[in-house]
Amino acid sequence: MQKSFTDGMGREVTINFPPKRIVSIVPSQTELLFDLGLDSEIIGLTKFCIHPIEKFAERTKVGGTKKLNIDLIKDLKPDLIIGNKEENTQSDVEELAEHFPVWMSDIFTLEDAMRTISEIGTLVDRTPEASYLNHLISAGFKDLKSLALQHRIDKKVAYLIWRKPYMVAGKNTFIDDILLANGMTNVIQQERYPEVTLTQLVEQDPQLVLLSSEPFPFKEKHIEEIQEALPKAKIMLVDGEMFSWYGSRLVKAVQYFFEFQKQLY
Repeated sequence: MQKSFTDGMGREVTINFPPKRIVSIVPSQTELLFDLGLDSEIIGLTKFCIHPIEKFAERTKVGGTKKLNIDLIKDLKPDLIIGNKEENTQSDVEELAEHFPVWMSDIFTLEDAMRTISEIGTLVDRTPEASYLNHLISAGFKDLKSLALQHRIDKKVAYLIWRKPYMVAGKNTFIDDILLANGMTNVIQQERYPEVTLTQLVEQDPQLVLLSSEPFPFKEKHIEEIQEALPKAKIMLVDGEMFSWYGSRLVKAVQYFFEFQKQLY
């Protein structure tokens, strides 16, 4: 049976429903698909789709999110490819869409993420499972927002994602929305992921600087150079997956942020 769906970019995608041969090219959405109970259906994923790790080992790796092995994907003959506008390269997506149905998400907020979970659930015939995940995420983040207000968490924050050059998460990003949900206001006013110097960071005067574990793997040794420039700021290493993965990882993120908030009050 053929069914048509509208993806996150407003494109109409027609698939054989339900899909039986899925290639997922975004790590957080791959984890979501497995958590929705799709095991035998997922035939290909990227080298970064490491959760759940036991599933990762058994699947064909189709390159990285930004540089896909198009020929290998063609050989797999998927009946559905699931990607994301920001994480995948437009030219790769356009080439694949000439041969296969490609459904793309486009996510900036927690609300977008939950809508996408619901849409993917419908797309792969797992609507009840997706609804249950969204129930957990919605309830959890509602509690997190209440706790942040209750404990009067109101921190000016910078969230670093890269070093040499330093890059930060700015406005109009999923990370920015997750910061807000936990009582933190981003000091970076530019949109997306601008480069910044330490001098510019000093001018923004953040009370808190978060060093992400991904895409650049910040470690303890990197705290010192930033602390030297910002002696009054609290510098923390954080789990980037909890701040930036917008699939079922958000269920685990709730517990992470309950503990994280305790360090801020």
